[in-house]
Amino acid sequence: MIKAIKLVVVVLGVLILNGAECRKARILESFEYSAISCRSHSASIVDFGGVGDGKTLNTKAFQEAVNHLSQYASDGGAQLFVPAGKWLTGSFNLTSHFTLYLHKDAVLLASQDINSWPVVDPLPSYGHGRDAPGGRYISLIFGTNLTDVVVTGENGTIDGQGDLWWQQFHKKKLKYTRPYLIEIMHSDTVQISSLTLVNSPSCNVHPVYSSNVIIQGLTILAPVTSPNTDGINPDSCTNTRIEDNYIVSGDDCVAVKSGWDEYGIKYNMPTKQLIIRRLTCISPDSAAIALGSEMSGGIQDVRAQDITAINTESGVRIKTAVGRGGYVKDIYAKGMNLHTMKWVFWITGNYGSHADNHYDPKALPEIKGINYRDVVAENVSMAARLEGIAGDPFTGICMSNVTIGMAKKAKKYPWSCTDIEGISGGVVPQPCELLPEQGEKSVGMCDFPAESLPVEAMELKTCSYGLNYF
Repeated sequence: MIKAIKLVVVVLGVLILNGAECRKARILESFEYSAISCRSHSASIVDFGGVGDGKTLNTKAFQEAVNHLSQYASDGGAQLFVPAGKWLTGSFNLTSHFTLYLHKDAVLLASQDINSWPVVDPLPSYGHGRDAPGGRYISLIFGTNLTDVVVTGENGTIDGQGDLWWQQFHKKKLKYTRPYLIEIMHSDTVQISSLTLVNSPSCNVHPVYSSNVIIQGLTILAPVTSPNTDGINPDSCTNTRIEDNYIVSGDDCVAVKSGWDEYGIKYNMPTKQLIIRRLTCISPDSAAIALGSEMSGGIQDVRAQDITAINTESGVRIKTAVGRGGYVKDIYAKGMNLHTMKWVFWITGNYGSHADNHYDPKALPEIKGINYRDVVAENVSMAARLEGIAGDPFTGICMSNVTIGMAKKAKKYPWSCTDIEGISGGVVPQPCELLPEQGEKSVGMCDFPAESLPVEAMELKTCSYGLNYF
């Protein structure tokens, strides 16, 4: 009897050691989660030699796991489970019809060896790195030309260990632009959800040139003094839903973009059909939601609702400049609760940062159809700073049902308006003369369009892990 038991143990051990092809014998975890697609095949990073001790480099294990699981793309897809532990890794690429799932006690630690990070070309709509003229370090979790990809978890953590990068940036020692934590390019049907992202070297989440994107339930944390640690940057994307996120950062919590100067104009890929809702933001030196400054491919039909900002420089900020070209139009913000702000509304046409000296000084941006309603703010230094461009006024600005409580040491004049046109209704304190009060005509002003966007029809399914192994 004892010999029989030993034999069973040995057989199970062999099955486990044989790795990816023998996972039918391994049911280590079983749970459910929400995703745009469920998968027919499952594996753990441990099956590919991963070691979660915080010291062993797992880059090879992650890439081998993804490469192996890619064979199931046409057979129901596959999911890779990262169990509890600290998993040190460099950058790795994702594949289509694939889910990366982090256990609640799993931490992906980004490698601190800068020299080990691959360098890729600048984005074609930028033509230039943000930190340096040349290329950029590839993002920690990266994917391009994908269909149906999910990065999610049980609020597992991705730690960019960004302090080293921030120091190198401040000392101007970086040869290339810093990496992001998650970047998905040229892809369709993307979900990034239920994760905690901390200390990114630069921006945290960057979907670019992609469509049908859901970014949901993220907690994003970085010191408020950290450079350029934007929370979520939808960039030249169509049909995107950003919801239920909590962000503390050293830059804009959500920054909407579409390319830089002549490169963005040439690439000509706008960000449009974007929903941002139930966002909580803390960023003392930046905006809860920024549109631009890189908006040369255009930004259109953005709908922001239920926005809470605390100790944030501005609520919704539009940043552009001569040379940008492009447009920002049909923007709707409704239901904002703002606490301790420098400016509630800030639109500027003199944000002069350029990729290079080859931009076209005749490329003027078009800013029109900017709508705000149902806004409550308190402890505000200045209600609004609205600065268009001489000869290129920003038009169609609409404000309705806005109550702004000024700080004890607020600016003497709460509104500053130049080169803009618009209307207001039920706004306190009284706006500048360029936003005349509409009185009874203000009922129903500045509201969202009646029709819904296609991304709202994207539904999440209940998926499972640990029940259907290959």
